[in-house]
Amino acid sequence: MMQFFQGYRRPNGQVGIRNHILILVIDECAEGIAQAIRQTVSECVIVTNHYTCMYGGNEELVNVMIGAALNPNVAGVLVLNMGCGSIDPSILTTPVEQAGKPARSLPVIKSNGTRQTIRQGIALARELVALAKEVPVEPVSISELLVGVKCGGSDTSSGIASNPAVGKAVDTLVDMGASCVAGELIELIGCEEILRRRAVSDTVADKIERLIFEEERRWHVPGTDVETMSIGNSVGGLTTLEEKALGALHKTGTRPIQDVLQITPTGIEKPGAPGMYLSETTHLCGAAGMHFAALGAQVILWTTGGAGFNNPIVPVIRVSGNASLITEDIDVDVSGIMSATQSVEQAATEVLSCLNQVIQGEQTAIEEVGFAFCSLYQKDQRLETLIHSQPV
Repeated sequence: MMQFFQGYRRPNGQVGIRNHILILVIDECAEGIAQAIRQTVSECVIVTNHYTCMYGGNEELVNVMIGAALNPNVAGVLVLNMGCGSIDPSILTTPVEQAGKPARSLPVIKSNGTRQTIRQGIALARELVALAKEVPVEPVSISELLVGVKCGGSDTSSGIASNPAVGKAVDTLVDMGASCVAGELIELIGCEEILRRRAVSDTVADKIERLIFEEERRWHVPGTDVETMSIGNSVGGLTTLEEKALGALHKTGTRPIQDVLQITPTGIEKPGAPGMYLSETTHLCGAAGMHFAALGAQVILWTTGGAGFNNPIVPVIRVSGNASLITEDIDVDVSGIMSATQSVEQAATEVLSCLNQVIQGEQTAIEEVGFAFCSLYQKDQRLETLIHSQPV
């Protein structure tokens, strides 16, 4: 793993490994228009708000959209709205402009309808693409890298192979001065005592325990034996949440945990210094990609048996230890751990080698095809009141 990578320096000092133009669609009514623009200007990626276009109660969602627009992999933003909703486009464009990035706003109603909006949108998108091409690539210290870490499509190989391999890679990255952030607190139920010992302070330890408890209450139904584990996990050989959690824990490595980054209606917490972090990034795959984007991650390490997703803003590196499920979708094959022909250290070296190539500009195995929609997710504020989560 090299100490430097090639990046696009943004006006606010952040550095991206990609140079995308983002179309933010405030109202789902306008998504077809955004897709029509992208058919002509392929350099664009799209984030659509499929929740209500009313603002009250959508603050967390809006914060995630703003965070995605501020992600260092984004060079410029086109905000598209129908014009009859209550989310003012300036709520999104203002922080983008304050960060020094170009932002354009396009309301459908004021633009005289769909076809005219598409024509104007194409022109604005091309303008943004031209501005993005003016951003030079420069060598950047590894200390400016933030790597998201998540699992999905987990099976018996995950806790034995892909998670330990990525966890070892995470330790190496942190030792080199980079930052890593793991999500899906619900996947760590039962690991609280271990995580507390890794926390840098009692305050962080208490925060870890509280937020895992709150996430458990959001997803579990009191009085039932239902567990939050997919059928695919069970078919893959996982039997309990505790078994899955202890396997998932490996991907976080062993280094001290600096903080748990919260994603709330009042804002999104960001790493204050290099190191290892946990976060409220959801366990829902597509939405997790958006959470990582909002946190500022430039790339994601995804551990799996054979499944996976892509995110158009943040490249996803897929790591699998299941030899029977290795396809061209998988970036790093660590199944040698399962057959005892490869050590965890050797597998971690392969993970870091692939990561190094991706942050230098090479695409992941299927970065250009089959990506998931940029799914947005927010905690239901009515439910938050019912479970008595502590106010932020």
